[in-house]
Amino acid sequence: MKNIYNSIFFVGAGGIGMSAIVRYFLAKGFKVGGYDRTESDLTEALIKEGAKIKYIDDINFVEDCFKDFKQTLVVYTPAIPESHSELKWFRDNGFKVIKRAALLGLITESERGICIAGTHGKTTTSSMTAHILKQSHVDCNAFLGGILKNYSTNLMLSDKSDLTVIEADEYDRSFHFLRPYMALITAADPDHLDIYGTAEAYHESFNIFTSLIQPGGTLIMKDGINIEPRLQNGVKFYTYSGKEKGDFHAENIRIGNGTIIFDFVAPEHKIKDIELGVPVEINIENGIGAIALSYLNGVDDQEIKDSMKSFRGAKRRFDFHIKNDNLVMIDDYAHHPDEIKASISSIKSLYPDKKISVIFQPHLFTRTRDFAKEFAKSLSLADEVILLDIYPARELPIKGVSSEIIFKDITSKEKTLCKKEDLLSLLENKKFEVLITLGAGDIDRLIEPIKELLTK
Repeated sequence: MKNIYNSIFFVGAGGIGMSAIVRYFLAKGFKVGGYDRTESDLTEALIKEGAKIKYIDDINFVEDCFKDFKQTLVVYTPAIPESHSELKWFRDNGFKVIKRAALLGLITESERGICIAGTHGKTTTSSMTAHILKQSHVDCNAFLGGILKNYSTNLMLSDKSDLTVIEADEYDRSFHFLRPYMALITAADPDHLDIYGTAEAYHESFNIFTSLIQPGGTLIMKDGINIEPRLQNGVKFYTYSGKEKGDFHAENIRIGNGTIIFDFVAPEHKIKDIELGVPVEINIENGIGAIALSYLNGVDDQEIKDSMKSFRGAKRRFDFHIKNDNLVMIDDYAHHPDEIKASISSIKSLYPDKKISVIFQPHLFTRTRDFAKEFAKSLSLADEVILLDIYPARELPIKGVSSEIIFKDITSKEKTLCKKEDLLSLLENKKFEVLITLGAGDIDRLIEPIKELLTK
C-alpha cells in the first residue's frame, strides 16, 4: 500500500478496533493522523507512539501532510456521523475514503485470517486465540478489540506467521469485508437493531458471513445458535460449547478455591487438566473456542495448557481491580442483556455466599429501547443494582427512552437510579462485598475513583 499512499488519516482513531490498525500503520512507517471526539488513555497512548491525533472536528486543525489526496488515504469508523465536517471535506476534495473494515479486509487479503464473530464473547475468545498462538511455535498476527494485559496492546505482529487473528465486527455488516481462512461464531443474540431492523436481518448477516469462508477453510460455531451456515465447497464445519455438547467441548469441570480446571475434548483427542488464567465460568466456553482454533492450527497440548494458564485477559473483560477476603471489585465491558446475564452468573458461581452489587451504564438509546425488559431481567440476577444514565455514543436522544424504562422492571432487593456525576457521593455511604461495574460507555473513567474510594 505504501507505493500508493504514504499517510493515513483515521476519523474515529480512538476506537478500540480502529486503534489496532493505527498501530499497524505506525509500525509500517506511515505518517498517521486522526480525529477522535474525546481524549482517552488509548488516544494518549497512540499520540505517544507517534500518531497525530486531535479532538476538534475542524479541517483547519488537520496537518498539511494529510491534505494531499494523492498521498493520503482516509479511513473512518461507521460510528462517525455523516455530518462530520472533516469527513465531508475529504470526500468533497477527491480523497479515497473507506471504512475501517474495508481496510482490514485489504490488509488480510494475502494472509490467513482467523476471524472471530458474535454478539458477545468475541473479544475474549479472539484474545485467548491470539495468546495461545503467540506463545506457541505457530505464532500469529492479531487485530483485537481489547487491550491484552499480557502484551499491553491490541495489535500483534509476526515476521514468521501468516495467520492473522481478527475480531470480526458485525456492526454495520463490517465483517462482510473479510474473507476468512477460519471463522468462529460465539453467539448470535440480536443486537444493533438500529442498523438491522429485525432479528431475522441480524441472523442473515451471520449466514452471509459464513459464505465468505475460503474453500479449504473451517467454520466453528457455538452449538445451538440460530445460524444456518452457507459454506462453500471444501469448508469444514464443527460445533463447540462449554459443557459436553458439540465436536469440541469441556468435561470434568472443577471449580473451587479461586480456580477453574477442565478437560478439553476434540474429535479423537483430549487434553486433560487445563487451568484458566482468568477463572470465571463463561471463560470455559470462550476457552474451548480458542483452544479448538489453536489445536486445528497445530499448537501442541503442552503449549495450549501453558498459555491458557498464563492468559491474563483483556482490559475491561472480567477485570479484577480489588480482590481480597473482604471486598472484590470487577469491571466488565458487558453491554448486551445476554452478556450481563453471563457476567453476573459467572461471578455468582465464584462467590455464591456473597452479596453481588452491580453498577450499570446503558449504552445507546436504541439498544435501551429495544431490550429494556431483557436488561431488567438480567440485572435482576444481582442483589443490588445501581443504574446510571444512558451513554449516547453516536446517537441523539429518543423521546421517552431513558434508564427509567429498565429501572422500573428490575426486581433486585435493592435498586437505585443515579446520575453518573452523583455516583461517588452515593458510594461513600455503602458497604460492598462484590461490586461489578458494567457497560461499554465511559464508565471505565470512573474505575480508579471508585477503587480509591473503596480502598480508603
